Amino acid sequence: MDSSASECRDSQTGLRRSSFYSTLDLVPQLEHYASTLPRKQAKSRPSLGTLRRAFEEVEAGMEVTNSTTDSGVSTLPVTDNGDEESQAPPNEKGPVRFGWVTGVMVRCMLNIWGVILFLRFSWIVSQAGILLTCLIILMSVTVTSVTALSISAIATNGRVISGGAYFMISRSLGPEIGGPIGMVFSFANALACALNTLGFAEVVRNLLQEFGVVMVDAVNDIRIVGVITVTILLFISLAGMEWESKAQILFFVVLMVSFSNYLVGTVIPPSLEKQAQGIFGYHSEIFIANLKPDWRGADADFFHMFAIFFPSAIGILSGANISGDLKDPATAIPKGTLMAIFWTTISYLVIAVTVGACVVRDASGNITDILTGNITEGCVGLGCGLGWNFTECIQTQTCKYGLAKNFEVMGQISGFTYLITAGVFAASLSSALGFLVSAPKVFQCLCRDNIYPYIGFFAKGYGKNDEPLRAYLLCYIIAVAFIMIADVNTIAVLISNFFLCSYSLINFSCFHASITNSPGWRPSFHYYSKWTALFGAVISVVLMFLFKWWAALITFCIIFFLFGYVIYNKPKVNWGSSVQAGTYNMALSYSVSLSGVEDHVKNFRPQCLVLTGPPNQRPALVDFVGSFTKHISLMICGDIITEQDSHTRPQDATDGLVKWMNKRKVRSFYTPFTADSLRVGARHLLQASGLGKLKPNTLVLGFKANWRECSPESIEDYINTIYDTFDSNHCLCILRMMDGLDISEQFEFGVNQGFEPDDSVENGDQQSPERESVDNISGSSDQIKTVFQNDQGKKTIDVYWIADDGGLTLLVPYLLTRRKRWHHSKVRVFIVGDEHNMEEGRNEMIALLKRFRLDFNDVIVMTDSEKRPHPKNLSRFVDSVAPFRLYDEQQEGVSVQELRQSTPWKITDKEFEAFKLKAERKVRLNEIIRRNSQNAALVLVSLPVPRSDCPSALYMAWLDTLTCGLHCPAVLIRGNQQNVLTFYCQ
Repeated sequence: MDSSASECRDSQTGLRRSSFYSTLDLVPQLEHYASTLPRKQAKSRPSLGTLRRAFEEVEAGMEVTNSTTDSGVSTLPVTDNGDEESQAPPNEKGPVRFGWVTGVMVRCMLNIWGVILFLRFSWIVSQAGILLTCLIILMSVTVTSVTALSISAIATNGRVISGGAYFMISRSLGPEIGGPIGMVFSFANALACALNTLGFAEVVRNLLQEFGVVMVDAVNDIRIVGVITVTILLFISLAGMEWESKAQILFFVVLMVSFSNYLVGTVIPPSLEKQAQGIFGYHSEIFIANLKPDWRGADADFFHMFAIFFPSAIGILSGANISGDLKDPATAIPKGTLMAIFWTTISYLVIAVTVGACVVRDASGNITDILTGNITEGCVGLGCGLGWNFTECIQTQTCKYGLAKNFEVMGQISGFTYLITAGVFAASLSSALGFLVSAPKVFQCLCRDNIYPYIGFFAKGYGKNDEPLRAYLLCYIIAVAFIMIADVNTIAVLISNFFLCSYSLINFSCFHASITNSPGWRPSFHYYSKWTALFGAVISVVLMFLFKWWAALITFCIIFFLFGYVIYNKPKVNWGSSVQAGTYNMALSYSVSLSGVEDHVKNFRPQCLVLTGPPNQRPALVDFVGSFTKHISLMICGDIITEQDSHTRPQDATDGLVKWMNKRKVRSFYTPFTADSLRVGARHLLQASGLGKLKPNTLVLGFKANWRECSPESIEDYINTIYDTFDSNHCLCILRMMDGLDISEQFEFGVNQGFEPDDSVENGDQQSPERESVDNISGSSDQIKTVFQNDQGKKTIDVYWIADDGGLTLLVPYLLTRRKRWHHSKVRVFIVGDEHNMEEGRNEMIALLKRFRLDFNDVIVMTDSEKRPHPKNLSRFVDSVAPFRLYDEQQEGVSVQELRQSTPWKITDKEFEAFKLKAERKVRLNEIIRRNSQNAALVLVSLPVPRSDCPSALYMAWLDTLTCGLHCPAVLIRGNQQNVLTFYCQ
């Protein structure tokens, strides 16, 4: 024992030995790639940061390593990672695991040889004839074989755990498709359990009637026996998979004996009693007569017979449904399923030919109907040539025997009748037991994924095999409910639709995974084709509508309802589905195609790079831009991280911030960028962010409200960012909230220096965000409601279109009014004009807006814009820039040149005078805005474009002056002087 344990530890140490490059850098290990296994903690390899930071430590520890190695002690820690399967204690027996024969092939064969084989197959042969019956078999096998190939491909593309078809579909096509099909497939398996239990109950009822025993009546006897039977099967299932497996082996042996008994019976010369029942052994006349169909009954047609037979083929998923209990699902599922289909297909074809060659369609069962001599005058039917006169029962439609009337032909034709009865028992009970086990396991997996509410109660597992006892009880209740229908044919049609829907989605999963060319699609099973999978998906849907169109519609309505719920709820799961790969392919293809399309003014969209910093610290800025870009155009939240911020930023901040935006339902990308300053970061983001035509054309900033208190370098950085935006021919938008945009004081981590916190400025009673608790920068904070998330009612959006910028100043408010919260807001456009031509200017602007198809009819002409501003307001502006003035012409004894060199950011007296008139106009415009727009929901003002020689502090004072004193959010906006609006058709 000691030596073996030592060898085990040595092997584990060898697997964890260091690489050639470093003692910390390990060789490849299986445990490092097992992160996707549920309920398993992945083994982590050292990060790149660890390897880089630990270089000196490793070098320093080399001497210790050498000394300990010489003494025979390993320097690497030995940890027992365990196996992929849970390890049982030494004295406890591990969970049961099955191979491909007992776990898949035998299980599938037992479920394929179901109640339809013994109770309805001979009747289908009588209705459809041998040829069409063989066609029905081959068509069913085509669907199931193609589906089996698809299952095999999916099952070998990674490890399949418990959940079967649901697990494979959901992990391939995602929760949107997997969730609905998991629910429907679980329900279909419960129905299949009820179907096979009903078949067993029907045979027992017939046996009781033979012995003259009737409990209530013919129908209620089936119900009573069915409920008792499914209850016994439930107890077998609850006993565990080991007992269930032993019962399946017993049923399989009984079925083999039963089939042998049937084949022997076909070659034994029939007695007179059997001949009276229409059984004559092999006769060419009978075979030829039964080749063609003989439809009887109102619903008798090819597809009705197909629908009744098809449940015989649904057992192909029985092995895959217990994938969690297989030793090697990747090998067992393909091999076992395909072998089961092959052998059961042979058996069905043999039975169709043999029963059609031995039994006539109509017989009376009366031994006195034998013909004496060669007198056949007046005799009708195939029996006349075989020495029997069944004319009376044929003409009066009272025949009780033969293929067309007797459901127990297989038992009567066999060597020993009761062995066939045992076969019926084995087939029906084994199938019922198999489906009773499959349905809860699939449903348990669905419940554990938390896709739908209120079903998590059934996810709990018990025992070493994680048995879903609660799901067993639910499946039992559903089965009992449908056993009360007591009609095999009705349930068979319903089951066919549910399983065909499942097969269609399985095939589509395989096709979609193949067509997306995802590098993660690497099945080890290569004998499949994406086109055969597509064919299987299409033909399954077609057959659904050919069987029962109303049942197909009901099935799809259920699927679409469940699908819609998942789409609306957006479960937080990521299974690497082929839908994600397909979305990537489409996005890449369209992006490349879009790159070849020339820009056109009609297709202009404001594609915004929003310098938010961490988005959850400036929710108002995010909400404002999201209000006019959502579902319309590109939005990128740029976060410029300076060197000192990068040390305090959590490593998982990006994921947390993306989750924050997703929770807020913001359709935006998040792009962090490390730079020395705001200006450098913004310039690089404008150049490099985006893809092809999907790149920003508009920069959106928050207003720097603390510009009076911050350092001169910070103002220069901010204003130069604006200048760079104009120089790069981008549009620009600056949002000012009177309480400030930044809420970073509530966070544990500071924001970058490019975005200093906004101080609360004048008008403290203005509308501000409702601030709630915030945890940290990583995005785990509560969502904070802002003014842009409120319904604006009938408030106005005031647009001061002072300069013709190409139309962006008008386009943004128009896009806002398309949103539900702003839909009732009225847009007012203010323009500059003189009093003499006021009406003419107003009419011209209204005509222009109508030609632009903008529903802005309220145009106001500002005729007093040329007046001088109020001295008090002008004095306030002069006071605001006073700290930034050089006052160089008032200095005595000091060199002006030295002053300018020591404080280059200050405003000289010459510069102040040169821009004095422009400054007065900004003050006057602010007076007009405050007079007209105190009750507006939003104010947009044309942003002035400064000359290259305009001092940064002076320009910052202009921006502050234009928007000060307002109670509502204010937007300074400027297009790039290129048209974004047109009234031409082309």
